[in-house]
Amino acid sequence: MARLVMKFGGTSVATIERIRNVARHVKREVEAGYQVAVVVSAMSGKTNELVGWVNEASKLYDPREYDAVVASGEQVTSGLLAVTLQNMGLPARSWQGWQIPISTDDAHGSARILEIDGTAVTARLEAGEVAVIAGFQGIHLPSGRITTLGRGGSDTSAVAVAAAIGAERCDIYTDVDGVYTTDPRMVPKAKRLKRVAFEEMLEMASLGAKVLQVRSVELAMVHKVRTFVRSSFEDADAPHMGTAEAAGTLICDEEEIMANQMEAEVVTGIAFARDEAQVSIRRVADKPGIAAAVFGPLADAHINVDMIVQNVSADGFTDITFTVPSADFERAKAALEQARAAIGYETLEGEGDVVKVSVIGIGMRSHAGVAAKAFQALAAKGINIRAITTSEIKISILIDAAYTELAVRTLHSLYGLDS
Repeated sequence: MARLVMKFGGTSVATIERIRNVARHVKREVEAGYQVAVVVSAMSGKTNELVGWVNEASKLYDPREYDAVVASGEQVTSGLLAVTLQNMGLPARSWQGWQIPISTDDAHGSARILEIDGTAVTARLEAGEVAVIAGFQGIHLPSGRITTLGRGGSDTSAVAVAAAIGAERCDIYTDVDGVYTTDPRMVPKAKRLKRVAFEEMLEMASLGAKVLQVRSVELAMVHKVRTFVRSSFEDADAPHMGTAEAAGTLICDEEEIMANQMEAEVVTGIAFARDEAQVSIRRVADKPGIAAAVFGPLADAHINVDMIVQNVSADGFTDITFTVPSADFERAKAALEQARAAIGYETLEGEGDVVKVSVIGIGMRSHAGVAAKAFQALAAKGINIRAITTSEIKISILIDAAYTELAVRTLHSLYGLDS
């Protein structure tokens, strides 16, 4: 019998009535013949409340105790859903991360999954029981301490469980009905995508699309876990919900996409990220070792650098511009100021009012001129490009935040995504 993992986020389990709706979705899949494991988040707002209590208790808290507190939100939800399923006549039990076990490293608050032993859960599934698993959490086995996977970690839990039990698919139920060509709130003509390749989804998630957590997409790609993003607010008993006609977006191998259409679309979507900041250092000596002197201190401070542009002048000096997450903007400047003597720059400048806009599509591998079209279209709209980075399936540009909507709409129309 095929296995299915179903994951429900915080808004989907925000109230008892919504938990009952989740139970109806689960019941539908059980009656369709699946062995079902359900992964749940904490009820909407509960994790923030728990984090607030920890901070109120102590600003300098033990991260191990932080995890013990914030992991309790998912424990409540898993128990409530198991009770609800039992009340509907379905055999069910709740599982915490340590009971499975989901083994992680000891990076409390942002732990990474090392291994999942799916033996016990699989045995219960084969006996006809629904497994209701608390997402977001695991256990560091050497110490026996509860760990959490970081915000959005329930998506990662779900994909990892799907890989561990050999599930046919992992269905991520959320408050949207799939992945769109861009944010529909900004571009009303945005369309829901029927299929997206793992690589495209990874780029979209890392470049601003908030539908899935980046780590969950990485796991899905590595373990080939077909992932279906769909809405939990559709009628669970609607005739189409258990069929191929159900609304949503399937994230899968590029080969599966090509098997369903003659050629990949050149561009799949337009993503944008507002949480970027630009840093520029002026008049640095153009000599070996300067890049290491600049980016070494940032690496030591665990600050991720993204877009990098270097302009070399004729007098032996260079300007280096790059972006960092806006949350790390002040720390990045402080690290560079401390390293000023080693770097030898003349001035340090920063700009927070910028946005990264990205064009993404696996079809870009086999089509020339995609970037040139974007640059021409943006120039025609008077939009200045501050920095550019590219990969096989992505073009990212840094622009002034004031032009975000104009740039996204221009590029969305340019590549035929409106139609």
